[in-house]
Amino acid sequence: MKKIFLTLIVISLIMISCTKEKVDLIIHNAKVYTVNNDFLIAESFAVRDGKFLEIGNSNDILKKYNSDQVIDLQGKYVYPGLIDAHCHFYGYCLSLLQADLRSTKSFDEIVDIIKEHDTKYNSEWVLGRSWDQNDWDIKEFPTKEKLDMAFPDKPVYLRRVDGHAAVVNSKALSLAGITSKTKIDGGKIILQNGQPTGVLIDNAMNLVEKFIPEVYTESVIKALEQGEQNCFAAGLTSVGDAGLTKKEVLLIDSLQKNNKMHMRINAMLTPTDETLDYFIKNGIYKTDYLNVRSIKLYADGALGSRGAALIEPYSDDPGNDGLIVEPIEVYHRICKLAYENNYQVCTHAIGDSANRLILDIYAQYLKGKNDRRWRIEHAQIVHPDDLHKFGDYSIVPSIQATHCTSDMYWTGQRLGEKRIKYAYTYKELLDQNGWIPNGTDFPVERIEPLLTFYASVARKDIEGYPENGFQIDNALTREETLKSMTIWAAKTAFEENEKGSIEPTKLADFIVLEKDIMEIPESEILSVKIIETYSSGTTTLNIK
Repeated sequence: MKKIFLTLIVISLIMISCTKEKVDLIIHNAKVYTVNNDFLIAESFAVRDGKFLEIGNSNDILKKYNSDQVIDLQGKYVYPGLIDAHCHFYGYCLSLLQADLRSTKSFDEIVDIIKEHDTKYNSEWVLGRSWDQNDWDIKEFPTKEKLDMAFPDKPVYLRRVDGHAAVVNSKALSLAGITSKTKIDGGKIILQNGQPTGVLIDNAMNLVEKFIPEVYTESVIKALEQGEQNCFAAGLTSVGDAGLTKKEVLLIDSLQKNNKMHMRINAMLTPTDETLDYFIKNGIYKTDYLNVRSIKLYADGALGSRGAALIEPYSDDPGNDGLIVEPIEVYHRICKLAYENNYQVCTHAIGDSANRLILDIYAQYLKGKNDRRWRIEHAQIVHPDDLHKFGDYSIVPSIQATHCTSDMYWTGQRLGEKRIKYAYTYKELLDQNGWIPNGTDFPVERIEPLLTFYASVARKDIEGYPENGFQIDNALTREETLKSMTIWAAKTAFEENEKGSIEPTKLADFIVLEKDIMEIPESEILSVKIIETYSSGTTTLNIK
């Protein structure tokens, strides 16, 4: 009798199991921030074919579905996969092949690093990235003499952290034919005693860059694989790459199609004739992993290298008001082309003069409110008289919160007491359209999106400085910040219906954190561990 009873129980369980829908993954016993329109919090969800199928409480999901992969998160915290709306993913990956000069404290330290790097790799050129003279005791641009002593016969090219300046040695200057008489529109060759110091600003960098040999494709692919894994480990599932050529986009597309790359990329095109001719004539290109529908322009340089275009001269360099890097007709030509072909324009603008210029040019084509989602990248210093133009013409300010906390130590010197009040005004920019995308601009900044979250909310550096936050009135709330890194970052790429929140039919991109960044003290945010990152419902640890 007992055997019959047990048999009936087993049969009943099998029948119940058979009535459940089979799915690929079930997550339950979690705190799930859906980031849907109502910002609802759930406990569980089911995933099938790489997409969220249903979201709800644990009991309901477990009763309705079964899976070979059922994960009890034991109360841990789930968020949509984080999206970096503006970075340089491809450039970051290539920088992994170069000497890392971030956080160096002197130019002597840099010379030691690149000598060690060259001993290890012995390449044709010595390349490095991410020095910042503002971190040194002597906060002046370096000069080429120490590079010449270390490398008299090998060209050296070291990009500044913002990517808008470089220091090179005499060998590189000679190869490029740069002398005291060399001039270039939209750039500057720094002179001392009438001779080039080795520092090149904005377009002047191109004079040397064109001589740097291309990296072999095999090395590029390995660098892309490593960079992708670094991003997954940081909680990123999608990035907006701000400036890619035809060759670079096609390489990424081929790797994705061959299951060798899984980072989702919104590719902003570098406006070379070859790149635009290829993509514009074929219209918007879209897959689950690649989105090509925008063009990246540069209006000015960067604040740190004093290339950002200001309405009035720099407070710490009275004869300099920065650079507009292209002739005005170039911006009009590209905007007209984009408008006629339903492409998006994304323009780098740091200074108040550059922002005014681009806002006014955009306005001539957009004419009023619209859904074109043309973007201004950075929007760091916006004159109060121009702020309303973002709302009037539905122009999207694309911000990077860590720029604020990286620059705050010296921004006042560049801008003075009055102008600094309208720098990094993220809350005011958010209010213009009611939404705002956020990113890092890596490798200008570090890739970790939790740094972005912390900087947006606290307006402090990693040491907790300043105590009350930098111009704290322009901090974002935690909910606004999470949206800026998920659903709003998706929206700025016209992808809000397919990712950016945990909702049925959307791509099952999500992350698991050990602590709740929406509730813990802000001082604990940076120490939160990312337990797992999932792309299309698959753990990225298993993606090769």
